[in-house]
Amino acid sequence: MFDFLWWWAFVLLPLPWLISRVARPVEPSARVFLPVLPQQATRQPSRRWPVILACLCWGCLITAIARPVWFGDPVQIQPEHRDMLLAVDLSGSMSTEDMVDEDGNSIDRLTSVKQVVSDFISQRQGDRLGLVLFANHAYLQTPLTFDLNTVKQQLNRSVLGLIGQSTAIGEGLGIATKSFINSENDQRVIVLLSDGANTSGVIAPIEAATLAAENQVKIYTVGIGADEMIERSFFSQRIVNPSQDLDEKTLTQIATLTGGQYFRARSPEQLARIYQSINDLEPVSSASQTWRPQEELFRIPLAVALLLSMILAMHWRHYG
Repeated sequence: MFDFLWWWAFVLLPLPWLISRVARPVEPSARVFLPVLPQQATRQPSRRWPVILACLCWGCLITAIARPVWFGDPVQIQPEHRDMLLAVDLSGSMSTEDMVDEDGNSIDRLTSVKQVVSDFISQRQGDRLGLVLFANHAYLQTPLTFDLNTVKQQLNRSVLGLIGQSTAIGEGLGIATKSFINSENDQRVIVLLSDGANTSGVIAPIEAATLAAENQVKIYTVGIGADEMIERSFFSQRIVNPSQDLDEKTLTQIATLTGGQYFRARSPEQLARIYQSINDLEPVSSASQTWRPQEELFRIPLAVALLLSMILAMHWRHYG
């Protein structure tokens, strides 16, 4: 949308005409009569075009003073937001194919997590999200950012075996908590997902949870993995528990220490409901502000006025 911020400046347009009507006319100089005109004498130039150029120049100057601007499409921002870190387990056990998709096909745990958590990320518009990945050690894959597409892309690009086969839950919590140190937001949340027990890292999970609680960080923990799975061999098949290594006790303690909750996901459907529950427990702020980016256009009429003034100066210099 095009508009003038100082539209009242256009009242100055008739100012030169008013001055010409009020000011005293300039007395003409004494005329010299010659019986014969010199051969070099030429016809006086027309005064019409200089007047037109001067009027256009004045109009461009007034247009520049009126501050023409172009407003872009409205942009909504949420002044109140949460800082949320997603800590995702990339240990070797996340390759266990005990999840079943909508088509009835068996998929591994990480694939199921990517599908559900990607939808969760898309619903957090207005919040700052970050991503921590942990296996043998923990790494801050994506710092806190409003760019949710980047967080989603980094999650979907994560692969098993990239950072080892073990499970450093405590280190993952520690890295996530450290990311909040420079944050001035009081609403700090970690959503940790794992399918095993802490088997690696330089800090114990409970110690990391205590550190998080001291920094007013709330942690929601999610344990993923089915209770039963058919394991087939060449001669027979048997039912096994693929989640026997899941340390639910520690995950529950972590959540309790920080005022969060522990959830258990045995299927993609349960996992989706859990993240929806977290959405309900930590709702995105409904308060929003709208602003429209604006581009100042005064440079264009100002440049035209400068060009016209140069043409007028050359004209009067040539004809005197």
